[in-house]
Amino acid sequence: MFADFLNRLLAPAPQPLHDSDARLALTALLVRLAHADGQYEVAEIERIDAIIQARFGLDHDGAKALRRDAEALEGEAPDTVRFTRAIKDAVPYDERLGVIEALWQVALADGVREAEEDALLRLVSNLLGINDRDSALARQRVEARR
Repeated sequence: MFADFLNRLLAPAPQPLHDSDARLALTALLVRLAHADGQYEVAEIERIDAIIQARFGLDHDGAKALRRDAEALEGEAPDTVRFTRAIKDAVPYDERLGVIEALWQVALADGVREAEEDALLRLVSNLLGINDRDSALARQRVEARR
């Protein structure tokens, strides 16, 4: 279903993603993080929907549809390293920094910091070109809002 999209994203010199493709790729990262601990909980799904509603200006149904597409893409996407590096090459830094904050929102949605989610977040931050300090500041902003 997403073969053409993944081929474009994983091309040796990917072009910047169109808004709809960037939304899909970034939402797929949120889904991948939510799966990191082996559980995909209602709190995480609701947090993903809320994040993409606010971030992309979607209504409830639009957010659900995007998340469902992202769930399918996440299942077809290559390993996290290749997928995340491809996003880094195709998405501007400011958007990637916002994604790290959104990833922390998902990781903390169930009220528990899981080692698997922490490890994946460290890997994704690094692969997206976000340093540890900026990632920690993003986590602190999320924790302060809880």
